[in-house]
Amino acid sequence: MKSKLLKAADVSGFTFLMPVIRFAYGDERQKQIGEMGRMILVPLLAIGLFLAAWAVISPLVKTKSGELPGPAMTEQAAEDIWSLHRQENAKEASYYSDPADAEAKLKQTQARLAELKTAQAKVDALVASESAKSDAILAERLDPFKAKVAAFRTGTKADAKQREAKLAAYGRSLAADDRAGRQKLLAMTRAHLAKVDLDRETLRDLDAKVAETSRFQTDALKDALALQTEIAEEKQFLEAVEGLLVRNRQAQIDASVARLNERKVAYLAATGDDVAAQAVKVVKAQDRVVTMQDASFPKTFTLPMQVLRSILCVFVGFLLGVAVAIPIGVLCGLSPTFMSAMTPFIALFKPVSPIVWILIALIVVGGVLPDPDKNPVILALAELPLIGWMKINPAFIASAITVALCSLWPTMTNTALGVASISDDHMNVARVLKLGFGERLLKIVIPSALPLIFAGMRISLGVGWMVLIAAELLSTSEGIGKFVADQWQNGASDSFAKMIVVVFVVGAIGLLLDRIMVVFQRAVSFDGAPAAV
Repeated sequence: MKSKLLKAADVSGFTFLMPVIRFAYGDERQKQIGEMGRMILVPLLAIGLFLAAWAVISPLVKTKSGELPGPAMTEQAAEDIWSLHRQENAKEASYYSDPADAEAKLKQTQARLAELKTAQAKVDALVASESAKSDAILAERLDPFKAKVAAFRTGTKADAKQREAKLAAYGRSLAADDRAGRQKLLAMTRAHLAKVDLDRETLRDLDAKVAETSRFQTDALKDALALQTEIAEEKQFLEAVEGLLVRNRQAQIDASVARLNERKVAYLAATGDDVAAQAVKVVKAQDRVVTMQDASFPKTFTLPMQVLRSILCVFVGFLLGVAVAIPIGVLCGLSPTFMSAMTPFIALFKPVSPIVWILIALIVVGGVLPDPDKNPVILALAELPLIGWMKINPAFIASAITVALCSLWPTMTNTALGVASISDDHMNVARVLKLGFGERLLKIVIPSALPLIFAGMRISLGVGWMVLIAAELLSTSEGIGKFVADQWQNGASDSFAKMIVVVFVVGAIGLLLDRIMVVFQRAVSFDGAPAAV
């Protein structure tokens, strides 16, 4: 068992677990304690130091969106993101709820809303009280400062007028041929204008300080406002749930069926010219029933959903790139002539920015799929059980193509290198055995080159994951990139913190994808091979 655990830790890349396993089995425990300290404790200390430095430095970094979010604000933003996701799931569940369950949930929701209404009244009173206290403290701090600023503004204006009058008087005293005096007047004028600019800059700084001071709030007021916001958000959410429980899909279907039955009765009882009018109403009622039976909840994409969509997109693009890169790489490794033919294209297209590729891909995909809502392939994908909810559209396809175009090069070059590096002895054996091209390819070439092929695929997947965010941001494909773009544009107070949350999410997923590729890479690598590290 010990050897299997050690092998699993080594293959997966989680080598820091190896001293733990050896310690658990009693192998040189003193030595393993030192190894655990070096491989586990030291990284944890480094993370702790990073978090401490981040917490200290973040309040000192001022931006247009406020101060740089620290660890606590980022953690709160992550909780808010997850809370929004759970709320959207709860709304969806309410919409699809069974009428019997909906009634019980409705009572619970209404009871909670009544509690929140009482709590909101108390918090509103608390906010009003704390606002008055905070305003009094602010006025005590700000009024003297404002008086100083006003005095400075008045004094600078008076000084400027005096200097202007002095310049005018000096100008009137100059004779027509007094060149030295005119040069002096120019110097005096330049000094006057420089002083005006300096006073304006000083006033701008003072006004900025006044504005910054005006944002002062006591801690008690901040806590009260936070509680007020929390109650308001929960109330808004529960009101939405209440509406969905009252008008859930089954209730709307039942109402539509009842309406249809009424129309049918009226149609059967109609005579004369009224028959045709009632027939129209029956057909519309039938269509309404079908529409309600096919209706789905318009669920808003949340970050966890966008993460899953981005992962699917990067794998689609990655596999598409691998499907192109490996055959071309094999041919390049087998044939120097083919390699010479491909070298100009590799050198030309490899450095192209993903920003260029995504724009080209959007144009091409838009031309191929001019009406995606009616395209049979898009409609078929929307019906698939696991990925139908991801709404695969031209933006998704263009993003995947961009990932493929930017990530295929490491796999292609590593494949070519692996094939070209195959031992001549192996190829001579193939000739002796008179293996055909297909057998040589499947039994000797590809197995021998697999370590480097997977090394290239590992790099390609990492490149693809980096490229994807930019591609989604530009294409507005509903993924992590679009989440970042939305936070950038909406300018909410917590948008900056949510963008930092995305940094950690993207990094964690990138690490996981890399670990997955490490497992495959080491599984096909022979011992001691460079690709096995």
